[in-house]
Amino acid sequence: MSQTSGALANHSQLAALYHKASNFEFLTAEEGIFLYEHAPLAELMLVADHLRKIQVPHGKVTWQIDRNVNTTNVCIANCKFCNFYRVPGHPEAYITDMATYKKKIEETIRWGGDQLLLQGGHHPELGLSFYVNIFKEIKALYPNIKLHTLGPPEIAHITKLEKSTHTEVLSALKEAGMDSLPGAGAEILNDRVRRLVSKGKCGAQEWLDIMRAAHQLDITTSATMMFGHVETLQERFQHLVDIRQVQSEKPAAAKGFLAFIPWTFQDVGTLLAKIRRAKNDTTTAEYIRMIAMSRIMLPNIKNIQASWLTVGKQVAQTCLYAGANDFGSIMLEENVVSAAGAPHRFTYKSIQEAIAEAGFEPQLRTQQYEFREMPVLIEEQLIDY
Repeated sequence: MSQTSGALANHSQLAALYHKASNFEFLTAEEGIFLYEHAPLAELMLVADHLRKIQVPHGKVTWQIDRNVNTTNVCIANCKFCNFYRVPGHPEAYITDMATYKKKIEETIRWGGDQLLLQGGHHPELGLSFYVNIFKEIKALYPNIKLHTLGPPEIAHITKLEKSTHTEVLSALKEAGMDSLPGAGAEILNDRVRRLVSKGKCGAQEWLDIMRAAHQLDITTSATMMFGHVETLQERFQHLVDIRQVQSEKPAAAKGFLAFIPWTFQDVGTLLAKIRRAKNDTTTAEYIRMIAMSRIMLPNIKNIQASWLTVGKQVAQTCLYAGANDFGSIMLEENVVSAAGAPHRFTYKSIQEAIAEAGFEPQLRTQQYEFREMPVLIEEQLIDY
């Protein structure tokens, strides 16, 4: 095939895939890879932006005020990208006590936050009753605080400790006060990759099955992807296809995955970088491509979040023209990703300014993506937080 005829064939294939994507049809992993590798970035952004305008017609860019509080830093999963965890018995190991929760929740409320993201490690001695008791006590004291809690690997860990089922564990946690389940610990949903980066966590199929169980119980969830380490493009795009499949199976009345958040591997000081020589060399263009492809590959997930924490303000702003419609949270506290080198921060004021600078109207939201009124009483405190 001549160079000219090859270019024409590529152009024809791109046009067919753009048309398919614009009709909200499911692209295969191979079709997604073709777009990722061959589509001009401007064209890819245009298609994703078109889909975003249809799926999120209000045109605003949403954001949230919440706080990430770690239940414990004790973990036996030994993820090779994590600098946060401590092994049992380590002098820096801790389990957060209720007095600390109270202090941090009351600060969060004063600063206008409406939610705690409660996550921790795979502690070998903390079973279901531990989390049930914490959730019940927090909800009794602060009934308006939403609990966005744990993640599929932690659910899998608790299930094994209890010799129970995912559904039984999730049901007990929901009854105790769990409002939603984060998409934590997805990394790349491929067992070859998981053996290399997070061998101690649940496998890909169990992660997906836990989300299926959550959706059956009408627990709202999110989905994530940490990319740019040891995965292949095929594995990365199959991850998107698998997430999309689980979403397509949810009960009609369930929200399922409300959002998808892809972020880049943060490599500073991690064991993965040392022993696998994995390095975060994802370029700005590659990250924007993945945001656009997330919108294109996931037509049944409404909200795509730009991970400003890992890529920074300017890249995240550009992503708003590549299919993203959400800026996530200003995160009054975050320890895990920051421990691996994520240097970026937003405040109450600067996140809104960044959204406005990009040409969009900022809109405060809840975890359920419902609009919130701006909490005026804490404005002065949050401006300089």
